[in-house]
Amino acid sequence: MIESVVRGTVRQLTPLLLGMSVTAGLIGVVTWGVQAIGQLEQQRTQQHLLETLLEESGTDHQPVHASADDSINSADASKSVLHASPGAKPLGAPGNPIVRVALLSQSPPRSVDLSGQVECRLSNGKVVQKRTLNQLIAGHHSNFVTCHSGQTGTIVVNERSYPETVYFLNRGHGWTVINQLPMERYVASVVGAEMPSHWNPEALKAQAVAARSYALVHLVRPADSDFNLGDTTRWQAYGGLESQSVATTDATKATQGLVLSFKGGLVESLYASTSEIAAEAHSHLGASMSQHGAQNLAMEGLKFNEILGRYYVGASLARLKTDGN
Repeated sequence: MIESVVRGTVRQLTPLLLGMSVTAGLIGVVTWGVQAIGQLEQQRTQQHLLETLLEESGTDHQPVHASADDSINSADASKSVLHASPGAKPLGAPGNPIVRVALLSQSPPRSVDLSGQVECRLSNGKVVQKRTLNQLIAGHHSNFVTCHSGQTGTIVVNERSYPETVYFLNRGHGWTVINQLPMERYVASVVGAEMPSHWNPEALKAQAVAARSYALVHLVRPADSDFNLGDTTRWQAYGGLESQSVATTDATKATQGLVLSFKGGLVESLYASTSEIAAEAHSHLGASMSQHGAQNLAMEGLKFNEILGRYYVGASLARLKTDGN
C-alpha cells in the first residue's frame, strides 16, 4: 500500500558515463562463495558499469509525451539522467539483468525457513541444513551462506518469502540478507509493494516502468559494494513473493524491458505518494511521479505512456536490448 512517505533517493545525481553497448547471452553465473558478492564489489571498485543497449520503443508502444500545458508538477527530466560510455557486463540475460536487493526491512534476520527444493551452502560448498543456518544467524561470527530456491522452493526470512537466491552475509559487523533475482521478477514485486494491486492497470504499468528505470540506475551505480539497492522506501519498497500478484505481474509483462530515457541517457525515475510530497522532496532533483496522481489519470482514461509523459516531461520510452534484437 502507498504510504505518505517519499519513494526513491533524495540526492542529486552526478552525471556519470555509463556503458550502453550490447551484451549477448548469459553474462555470468554466480557460484557459491564470497566471490558471488565480490563480483558486485569489483564492479564498483573498478567503476565497471552496466552494458546494455537502450533502443527507442517500436510501434507497439507509443512514446512518452506531454505538452507544456498539460504537464502536472513537471520538472526537468535532464536533472535525473545518467549518460553513456563503455562499462562492464552485468549478470543475467541482457534484457533481464540480475539485481541484488538488501533485505534491510528484515534486518537482523531472526529466523529462516526453507521450503521446496531450497539448498543452502557455505562458501566452502558444504551443505547447510535449516537448523544449522538458524544457529549461524543467531551468532556474530563472519560467515557467508548462499541459498538457492530451485524451481519450486522459497526462502522465508522473518516469515516473509523470497524467490531465487538469498545470501546471508556477515563481514564481522552483523548479518545482511540479500535477495538476488531477475529484474522483471523484482519489478513485479515492487509494483505490488508501491501500489495497491487493484488499482487501474495503466497506473500499475506506469509504476512498473518507473520502478524498472530506477532499479536500472542502481545496477549501474550500486548503493553498496554488496548490493544494488535496499528494499525499503529509502530506495523503493520490495516485498518478495508477498507483494507480487497476477495484476502486478501482468503490468510488468506488458511493459517488459521498458525504461525512461532522456537524450540517450537513463532517467532515475523518482516518485512519491502524492504530488505535494513529490514536489517537496524531488523538485530540486528533477521529474517525479505522483502515485495517486497516476491512478487518477488512469481512471480518466490515460494510458501508461501518457501518464509517464505528464510527470517525466521530455523523457521517452526505451527498451533494454535482448538477444533477438
